[in-house]
Amino acid sequence: MTPGPDLQQLITTIKTDAGSDDELEQLATAAATISELTTTGDAALGFFVDRARGAGKSWVEISAVLGVSKQAAHKRFAAWTSKPAFDRYTERTKAVVAAAADVARERNHTYIGTEHLLLAFYSQPRAVATLVLLAHGITADSVRAAVDLESPAGAESVELDADNPPYTRRTAHVLQGAVGEALTLGHNYVGTEHLLLAFYRDQAGVATKILLEQGLDEATAWNDIRAALERITK
Repeated sequence: MTPGPDLQQLITTIKTDAGSDDELEQLATAAATISELTTTGDAALGFFVDRARGAGKSWVEISAVLGVSKQAAHKRFAAWTSKPAFDRYTERTKAVVAAAADVARERNHTYIGTEHLLLAFYSQPRAVATLVLLAHGITADSVRAAVDLESPAGAESVELDADNPPYTRRTAHVLQGAVGEALTLGHNYVGTEHLLLAFYRDQAGVATKILLEQGLDEATAWNDIRAALERITK
């Protein structure tokens, strides 16, 4: 296991970041640093809990590994693995999420599923995820045809609650899981590429089935996204 910074290294880093010998300024820097480390640590641990849940592991198994009770593990991580958090989402990614509600409404569905989120990528044609999909011949038409088979449009129009979007459990899992994918790539933002990768956390999701059926597996998506990001940052 790679060791983290020891106490002396952490203290030295905080003093350097504070840029002052004033004790209160150093204390303020220490508080901010520890808060960030705690948040990042919880997010990292939540990422692996999320992975374990996506692989079908029970809360009993997860709690045993963490050395806490099932109730404690569930209380600490259930919200992290199910409740979407959009504070790190880019504007383009937020636009995709908003478009997913429009897609659901157009299909007369009372819920927002992963299939709606997948179709919503095409509302942002220059997004990294959309470019990756199109590069593999996965078009809006091909996805819509697949969605029609998996989740046909409803017969009657519906209204969705804009203040409390009716995400399915799998969609909420993807939306929150995208944060973990961003952390894995070392990014402090959540882009459409992270949403795309998050689909693969649940092989039973409609969107994931469609992606796999149309020839885009997780490893290929990872490689293509890394290449796309390298081109953008050059």
